[in-house]
Amino acid sequence: MSVSQKNRTAAKGEKTNAAEAEKSRVNAHFQDGSGAAQPDGSAVAAAISYEDLYRRWEQGNWRSTEIDFSRDREGWQTLSEIQRRSALWTYSMFFYGEDSVTDNLSPYIDAAPKEEQKYFLATQQVDEARHSLFFHRFFSEVIGVPGKSIGETLSSTLPQLGWGYRAVFGRLDSMAEELRKDHSLPKFAQAIALYHMVVEATLAQPGQHFIEDYFTKAGTMPGFAEGMHNVARDEQRHIGFGVKTLAELFRASDECKAAVAELLGEVMPYTSSVFVPPGWDERYTTEYGFTLEDIFSFGMRSVEAKWRATGYPIDEMPPGVYPMDFSLSHRERARQFIVLLKAGILGEPNGRPDSSPETQQLYFGVIERSVNHSAADGPVTIQWRFEDAPDWYLRIDNGSSRAEQGEAPDADVVLETTWPQWIEISIRGADPRRAMLRRRLRPRGSLRQLWRMQRIFPRRTRLA
Repeated sequence: MSVSQKNRTAAKGEKTNAAEAEKSRVNAHFQDGSGAAQPDGSAVAAAISYEDLYRRWEQGNWRSTEIDFSRDREGWQTLSEIQRRSALWTYSMFFYGEDSVTDNLSPYIDAAPKEEQKYFLATQQVDEARHSLFFHRFFSEVIGVPGKSIGETLSSTLPQLGWGYRAVFGRLDSMAEELRKDHSLPKFAQAIALYHMVVEATLAQPGQHFIEDYFTKAGTMPGFAEGMHNVARDEQRHIGFGVKTLAELFRASDECKAAVAELLGEVMPYTSSVFVPPGWDERYTTEYGFTLEDIFSFGMRSVEAKWRATGYPIDEMPPGVYPMDFSLSHRERARQFIVLLKAGILGEPNGRPDSSPETQQLYFGVIERSVNHSAADGPVTIQWRFEDAPDWYLRIDNGSSRAEQGEAPDADVVLETTWPQWIEISIRGADPRRAMLRRRLRPRGSLRQLWRMQRIFPRRTRLA
């Protein structure tokens, strides 16, 4: 090895070590020495400064044009057919996402209330453009997608984008337009929550974690592994900014909390399906050494720690935002989530939601935890009579709720319908008034309690 080669190798090693050190420092804001999330959100956010985040950006700058893909083309060819299909699906989401946030960040800079926030958001826009160029080069030079311009390679990603993904990024587009007209703190809080906490922390980071881990260990595509390592480091810094900014906004105004909870209630039904592979072919993940349960449980654990760090933990948000059983392990919650996705209860509508005993039990568990108890004026019992599935009822009393299969002898409200119709109303936001006009939903019982149901179970935004 020549002296110049040794120098380049040493410099690269120093840069990698510095990058690892920075990533560890950022992660330390969210975790204690045991790897558990810190309980004191305010202390975590206070430990992050805008000046430090900007300094890390300067120190961590890297060049996407200098990533060496010379060995990656051969590594790509060694992948199996299913691995290449999975990779194209996964990397298409990253590429499209990086381009989308590059396009949409300018209104964030304009709306930011502090100069320090504006400066850091400007660095993020540079980062996202750099990430887009990295993926453009990878698609062109390694995968072999035809076309020389970014627009040409970007167009190849469109067939890979699923229902939930398109909805989330469609909301990011509309959020940018809203932010151009509305610079209020609640709207800025919604925008930061959508970009930094949903797109980056909930969707991007779990995928980055497993992809980076696989290719670092395999060593077959060193250029891609190096680039993904850099991208992940940048995104961790962005998420740190989002946590700090939201912590300040939440301290400044309860309206910001309410606005963010509203936004999450709107987009969470879409985010749940982003990781669902085409045709539910789970080889898309297992061929890379992880399962859907792995990525869902990792994502839950990670994002819950980050929301806790903002001072607004998920379990303190209004009912219905994330109505899972927090007493269960992340792994079990992930398993239940996947059961409901496969059943067609959550995620992309399939027109034929499953009504097996396990599915109904998990669904009505979600209903139990979605009750707005402040809207219930005294005890109330709601009975569901399904034409094509077993009946269930729900008792709400003194701040508690319990759902059971069967017939309640003293129901205050009876809802007669089909199982698919009720899923459309309760999960997908179909208009119950229209269903009643068409006799697809037939309510009976106390008019007072029927009126209160719209507050006990606030209506969801209609899903696409």
